[in-house]
Amino acid sequence: MPYIEKSDREKFESLLEELKIVVNSYGLSNGELNYLMTMLAESYINRHGRSYNTLSDVIKAFECAKLEFYRRRVAPYEDTKIKQNGDIY
Repeated sequence: MPYIEKSDREKFESLLEELKIVVNSYGLSNGELNYLMTMLAESYINRHGRSYNTLSDVIKAFECAKLEFYRRRVAPYEDTKIKQNGDIY
């Protein structure tokens, strides 16, 4: 889950702000988003060593991030569309 303590978030704030500036200035394609995620995963793997456990950690992080993103962002959007257009079930 992305809910790390606020004090642990601080070390990432300046980097995230720089990324936001780049994204807001130039945009970000699907491929570029994939690239950033892949490079971050590769850095994690390089730091922790290429093992089943490390590779599994990366997959778990991606999967859990996907599920939480769906729960917090996609599902509410879909609920709004159901109200606007009517349910099909």
